[in-house]
Amino acid sequence: MDIVTGVGVLDKAMTVLRSVADEPQALTQLQESTGYPRATVHRLAAALEAHGVLRRDVEGRFELGHGLVALGNESQARFPLVDSARPILSELRDHTGESVQLFVQEGHQRRCVLSLETPHGLRWIVPEGSVFPLDAGSAGRVLSAIGASNGWVESVGEREAGVASVSAAVHGPADSVVAALSVSGPIERMSKQPGERFGDAVNAAAAELSRTLGG
Repeated sequence: MDIVTGVGVLDKAMTVLRSVADEPQALTQLQESTGYPRATVHRLAAALEAHGVLRRDVEGRFELGHGLVALGNESQARFPLVDSARPILSELRDHTGESVQLFVQEGHQRRCVLSLETPHGLRWIVPEGSVFPLDAGSAGRVLSAIGASNGWVESVGEREAGVASVSAAVHGPADSVVAALSVSGPIERMSKQPGERFGDAVNAAAAELSRTLGG
């Protein structure tokens, strides 16, 4: 889901970055994937290259730059939630056999900061960094503090047809909700009552992560 802030040049620059994140792209490819005029794409890509967030590979295609590594490392150091969550989500994935995710709220949206996939061939993939609305899906409702009477919230085909999920809140200091922990997958395996099947496991994992964070 693309974010439109109203700051045109920034939105366009982020579109270029997201296009390159999928695969290295030559200028012509970038023009096609973004839909922007060639001159605009060239100007943005050259500026991003100068700032180190894009680079050229051996074939001259634009690729993600090494400057992003330093920024990513600094972000992770200031935001230890992901490191604390990884072993807990890994255990939850192995226990449930389904994909697991961790979402945090960003304004009126939610961002996936950790995603571990099930080994099943048929699976629901949520790329890390993906942004979704708060008003659809179990994780969005958890972050909005809506409908968690059982400690968990479930959704069935709400945001994406054929997908079910169950989520629970992760609490930090002062009992603040800092994230939503989710299990998601095809309805065929999750069933139409994913909370009954995985709610207790999701609650337990969220509670363990909360204790780790001092919640």
